[in-house]
Amino acid sequence: MNSAIYAGHVRHERKVPKHRKFKYGLYYVYLDLAELDDLNRSLKHFGHDGPGLMKLRDRDHGPRDGSPLRPWIDDLLARADIVLGDGGRVCLLTFPRVLGFGFYPVSFWYCFGGDGEPRAILAEVHNTFGEHHNYLLHAHGAPMDWKQRPEATKVFHVSPFIEMDGRYEFHFTPPGDKLAISLYDYIKGDLLLIAGVSVARRDLTDAEIMRTFWRYGPMSLRAWLLIHWQALHIVAKRISYVPKPPPPSEETSI
Repeated sequence: MNSAIYAGHVRHERKVPKHRKFKYGLYYVYLDLAELDDLNRSLKHFGHDGPGLMKLRDRDHGPRDGSPLRPWIDDLLARADIVLGDGGRVCLLTFPRVLGFGFYPVSFWYCFGGDGEPRAILAEVHNTFGEHHNYLLHAHGAPMDWKQRPEATKVFHVSPFIEMDGRYEFHFTPPGDKLAISLYDYIKGDLLLIAGVSVARRDLTDAEIMRTFWRYGPMSLRAWLLIHWQALHIVAKRISYVPKPPPPSEETSI
């Protein structure tokens, strides 16, 4: 199967106005949307819109109305003149909902053409205010080069301690035995933050689900707690609070 668990760590380093650096363990599920029914049948501890210790719930992602995810992402790609074609795959890298709790700071949709080459990556971003926004990274229908660093203008408020006048620079590696994602956050032209995920692939089995759960706990809740814990450290450093602006009028930056 293409679907898997990826476990490892995330690193954050804030450069200015005061230095702050931390690292913690985490895990994701990497789910081929075409395999969700098979996963439901073969696994006891994972469920797609059903019971399971870890689960994917359709209404947490994409259109957020409980409808199937693949038609939604295909329609979105079509708006950017991207057609995956016969055999095209979409895989969602996200925190699972665990013990009923779901929180998704950022999920990534890897969109592959029928030739296996990446055609787009969608960064689906949530903030702690219950809002979300998507950044569609692509090469206008051409295969994406893993060595390139796609960029996006920042239009969505995530951290109350980072200003809005900025841009993101991404770096991805192919999702193989290992997977890495780096994000460089530039504010007013200066590098303010580097965030990086480095994880290793594990088979998505009931035994691995239990091993991962006992090592890391419920990932969504763990992430929610750690984000607020780090916010307290930032407050202690007396970094200025940035009021939340209205959300962007468009749900997706294309």
